[in-house]
Amino acid sequence: MEVDDIFTSEMIIPSIIVAIVTAVIVAIIFLSLEKSKTKKGLSKIKNAENEANKIIDEAKRSANDISKAAEAERKEKVILAKEEIQKERADLESEIKERRAELTKQEKRLLQKEEVLDKKIEKLEKKEVELAKTEKELEDEKVELGKFQEKQVAELEKISGLSQEEAKKYLLNILSESLTHESAVMIKDVENKTKEEATKKAKEIITYAVQKCAADHTSETTVSVVPLPSDDMKGRIIGREGRNIKTLETLTGIDLIIDDTPEAVILSSFDPLRREVARIALENLVNDGRIHPARIEEMVEKAKEELENTIKEEGEEASIETGVMGLHPDVIKLIGKLKYRTSYGQNVLNHSIEVSQLAGIMAEELGFDPKLAKRAGLLHDIGKAIDHEIEGTHVEIGVEILKKYKENNAVINAVQAHHGDVEPLTLEAVLVQAADAISASRPGARRETLENYIKRLEKLEEIATSFDGVDKSYAIQAGREVRIIVKPENVDDDKMTIMARDIAKRIEDEMDYPGQIKVNVVRETRAIEYAR
Repeated sequence: MEVDDIFTSEMIIPSIIVAIVTAVIVAIIFLSLEKSKTKKGLSKIKNAENEANKIIDEAKRSANDISKAAEAERKEKVILAKEEIQKERADLESEIKERRAELTKQEKRLLQKEEVLDKKIEKLEKKEVELAKTEKELEDEKVELGKFQEKQVAELEKISGLSQEEAKKYLLNILSESLTHESAVMIKDVENKTKEEATKKAKEIITYAVQKCAADHTSETTVSVVPLPSDDMKGRIIGREGRNIKTLETLTGIDLIIDDTPEAVILSSFDPLRREVARIALENLVNDGRIHPARIEEMVEKAKEELENTIKEEGEEASIETGVMGLHPDVIKLIGKLKYRTSYGQNVLNHSIEVSQLAGIMAEELGFDPKLAKRAGLLHDIGKAIDHEIEGTHVEIGVEILKKYKENNAVINAVQAHHGDVEPLTLEAVLVQAADAISASRPGARRETLENYIKRLEKLEEIATSFDGVDKSYAIQAGREVRIIVKPENVDDDKMTIMARDIAKRIEDEMDYPGQIKVNVVRETRAIEYAR
């Protein structure tokens, strides 16, 4: 269609030009005839005709030239149009070839999939046939087994002289006697275990009561040593008729021990705060050189002020380090007092900071509230700051303190539940409980040397591995659990239960350890197949 349009436009243009020129000539002739009726007019008409003929000739020549140019342009456009059509045709053919190739590939893939599916269907049909055959064989065997059992029962009745019902009664009587014996053994075992647990619990309570005032290593946690520039200073500390030493002991409430230790005196007291006041005061007196009752009283007062500032600073530093803000000033002071409190040789302030950080990290990882976990972790042992001054456990005292200062109920519950006294109401409380156990049980946290710790873990694994059928054993959770993997072909479920009890009994007989050790025996049978 585009080529035909080009041809039509090129042919119309010269015709229009010729028509216009002819119309102009006719108009000139008409005007010339009207104006010239004389001979002169006729000559002018003739001249006009000649002029018109010239113009017509020139118009024809111009029209021919224009027609030739138009024809050349038309031919050029036709050639370009043909080339464009040819190019589009080539592109279309190329695209058709590509699509045909893609369709061919897809057809091949579909054929391959169909072949694979046909093979799988064929395999499944074969398996169905085999299963049906196996089921039939099993049914036949079941029938034969039933007949064989009936035959055996008849033979047994004939040999024993007892009917089936009589034999059942006889077996039930034997089983009843056996169960009675086992029940008695179990009851006795439970009673012994209850007594052992009660004894252990009583020991823990007594130990905890003693620990309120002193740690395991009393000599390390109830005394402070003050160095002296010379032994002559001991006489000045004692004073005339012992007035200086009596004044110092009366004002601080500690015992001052002046023995044969060269250039040193010992301050002894179960109260770490009083001992710290006495230490600061005595060091200041020794540095000052003026030791008399009035000066001692002045130094003790300054030492108390200095200790109060130190306690406040320690509490604020702990709050900043853990990111726990908005605490009451009195609560911050109680946190600072934890610096001078130990639990089984572990500094309680450091322990509280560690629990706060551990609980916060776990809360962040699990998507809980890290601020709440950190706050509860820092305050969980707040009662230990004054538990030697007030009756009650450190948990009860801590809860009362936090209620007094209107602490968050979630934090109070976490403090109350961190030793399992009540059920935790929030997941953050559970994390504080776990962080407390982690901080206390990690190697080096409490009074147990690394060498003894490693030996205890090795002994646990050695005891577990010594039993027949054990494949591997691992002492985990800082020696609080031993995990034993047995060989399933050598140890069945019944033997596994007995093995766990025997290993626990042997650990109790051969080892000394704090708390309890969980014996976890694992028996696993795996069947592995691959779907292809």
